[in-house]
Amino acid sequence: MAKVGSKEVIIKYEQILDDLKKKTYSPVYLFMGEEPYYVDKLSEYIADNVLDESEKAFNQLILYGKDTDARSIIYAASRSPMMASHQLVIVKEAQNLGSDEIENMESYFTSPLATTILVLCFKNKTLDKRTKAYKLIEKKGVILETAKLYDNEIVTWTTNYLRKKGATISPSATAILADHIGADLSRIVNELDKLLILLPENNRTITDEHIEKNIGISKEYNMFALGTAVLAKNVLTANRIINYYAKNPNNNPMVVIMSSLFSQFLRVLKYHVIKRNNKSIQNKDIAVQLGVSPFFLKDYESAAAKYSILKVVQIIELLREYDMKSKGWNSPGVPDSELLKELIFKIMH
Repeated sequence: MAKVGSKEVIIKYEQILDDLKKKTYSPVYLFMGEEPYYVDKLSEYIADNVLDESEKAFNQLILYGKDTDARSIIYAASRSPMMASHQLVIVKEAQNLGSDEIENMESYFTSPLATTILVLCFKNKTLDKRTKAYKLIEKKGVILETAKLYDNEIVTWTTNYLRKKGATISPSATAILADHIGADLSRIVNELDKLLILLPENNRTITDEHIEKNIGISKEYNMFALGTAVLAKNVLTANRIINYYAKNPNNNPMVVIMSSLFSQFLRVLKYHVIKRNNKSIQNKDIAVQLGVSPFFLKDYESAAAKYSILKVVQIIELLREYDMKSKGWNSPGVPDSELLKELIFKIMH
């Protein structure tokens, strides 16, 4: 089956959240998939808002998949609420129940109690869509399947998240944050929320300085800066960053550096292909296809002029080779810092 798209996830997530805010409830919710951020946000909203504080003591129960079973869940879900319109049963880490236990709940899914809200949270896993249980939940309740963002979607997601909070972020700060954290939405949100608290009311823009001072990512020696220097064939800056990494190896793991360089050269390759296929394409459309801010498009345009499409393909092969070497293949005992120096030299020369 085709993987669910991140845009579909966001649309469905906002639709479910909107219904919850309107107090339009379903008897069964299944939140599942490889991006736990949305699973947590929806289950937390339900836990915090469906019942009043006075109703929660007798009508709200939180279970964990590894500590419960189908019989206990059905028993809890089949009770009538006490002095409330609904009772709430949330099963966290429901992926630990096992397929047999989920199957044993089919009788409840066939006819769920209207006054119960049963929430099943699968983290980093999904319920098999071919099962009767899934089909019953789909018919009687609400399902959200989540998906990890692709690297080229992180910048847009971050910008949109901050816009809803009445804030903005500089393109370079977004790139530094995305390059350092990756597509882990929970970590991204955690860092952004900490920064939002520190922003003054008259200037709600997150900058490189905010990232460096409060998250500890150097604006001068971060992985995005290394990639930018390499794309520009700025030997002096690249070597300065590499030397910094050699002195701080624990803060700059080779596997993360390789992933960052791979992503940036993959964008250069895409730039070549896009321009070759459509010479009249607008810059804003190229930026969308590359998944970068138009602010950075000139970097990839310049890199494409410095690195031919054949050279970029060779560099991607080099990155794969040195990724293997960093894991011990054909280079036992060679420090990562030496491998990185050798790699960057080969790329830029």
